[in-house]
Amino acid sequence: MEIKKTTDNGVLIAAISGRIDTTTAPTLETELNSSFDGIESLVLDFAEVNYISSAGLRVLLSAYKVMSKKGGMKLINVEEPIMEIFEVTGFNDILDIE
Repeated sequence: MEIKKTTDNGVLIAAISGRIDTTTAPTLETELNSSFDGIESLVLDFAEVNYISSAGLRVLLSAYKVMSKKGGMKLINVEEPIMEIFEVTGFNDILDIE
């Protein structure tokens, strides 16, 4: 997994590529948690994410809880296989997905 972060006017954009699984989810969580200070909202670009496990879903839920107290969080460019996981788990009802 690779994470490319940019900040623009208080919005953190994190472009993630690869797999978000038991091995990589802790890295994603650390990267996001270290970036929350000073940002108003979070955009996660999932264009290059090809797999997400329950560990990855937990990280998304944790980030959502933090960002819901600020300006919010949204996911963009979610491919169909990942969207199916969100639909089966009900995450599509929780997260803002564009």
